[in-house]
Amino acid sequence: MISATILLNLSMIKKAFLTALSPLFFVIISFSQDQPGDSSLAQTIQTGIINHYTIKAKVDIPVLAGAGAFTLYNFSRISKKTPSSQAFVEGLKKKDVNWFDRWGVRSYSEKKDNQSYIPFFVSMPLPLLVFGIDKKMRKDFFKLSFLYAEALTITGVLYSTGAAYTNRLRPLVYSPETPMEKRLSSESKKSFFAGHVAVVATSTFFIARVLSEYHPESRIKWLYYSIAGAATFTTAYLRQAAGEHFPSDILLGMAVGTLSGLLTPSLHQHKLIKNQRLSVLPFGVHGAGLAAIYRL
Repeated sequence: MISATILLNLSMIKKAFLTALSPLFFVIISFSQDQPGDSSLAQTIQTGIINHYTIKAKVDIPVLAGAGAFTLYNFSRISKKTPSSQAFVEGLKKKDVNWFDRWGVRSYSEKKDNQSYIPFFVSMPLPLLVFGIDKKMRKDFFKLSFLYAEALTITGVLYSTGAAYTNRLRPLVYSPETPMEKRLSSESKKSFFAGHVAVVATSTFFIARVLSEYHPESRIKWLYYSIAGAATFTTAYLRQAAGEHFPSDILLGMAVGTLSGLLTPSLHQHKLIKNQRLSVLPFGVHGAGLAAIYRL
């Protein structure tokens, strides 16, 4: 029964991952037809239309495709992990865990494990939903979906590499109260690092960042980031309480997801003047405007 649940959860994760990347196929078609070149400052001032992000198709598409392919390869390696032997598991002691993570050892909680999937499955489609509803974002739906797919892929390739090439045991394995079948499972060799937490952080901080860029006049930007933080911390708590990850796994997952969600759009932020010292970026209080920054 437990094995069936594990296989079902793994299948659901893979389906959700592929679903989140599905906009990529439409975005590739869209951007392959774009003409090279950036919008000029004069055109931006005249039309009042701000191009928040720029995608270089010749660079971004191959990078995304390559990272996605490597992620799938990593998942194929993960699926080939073998179960632990009963003699090995029974010989494990709590003191075998490093001092920082030792307090995180606990028995498996199926309830907390199932609850941790709620923010996971809610957060993944959330950015796509917001892109379609928000009037300012709707016109850039494919571009934003591409960037979101890129952020998820960055998180995915980092997580899958960690899980594929290490066999760190989950905290629940060290607890005698955890059912033996769960302790022996190959799924219990994927503690490094917290993938659920990383994905939730990527999704929520990405949409918080993009919302702030498209609505610079908003007075509730703090709320966007607060919601992102709350969703990430909730997922982190549930994964730790379920006995699925050590504190260090969770902290790394939070860091990877947050940085991926924030930096992916930032690295594609459109600059209107190509000068290494001078940057002209979108800015506004009660409407669209421009802010000039000159680095000495």
